[in-house]
Amino acid sequence: RKVRTMSEERKHGSPYDRGSMDAYYGRRPRPHIWLDNMGRERVPEDKMTKDQIKDYYRGYDEEDDRKDWG
Repeated sequence: RKVRTMSEERKHGSPYDRGSMDAYYGRRPRPHIWLDNMGRERVPEDKMTKDQIKDYYRGYDEEDDRKDWG
């Protein structure tokens, strides 16, 4: 298994990034990946690997900032 660097793991669209953003914006967790910068090419949970799903939830759980909607 290849060891990922912090920048690879948190790359825009990665499972970790998507989990982090869902938490930040107050969305319920729904594992997915973006293959492009706009989310038009989206990979749903049923097409993700177990490791990708684990990375998504780790990003979701580790995000401690929240969007201020006020």
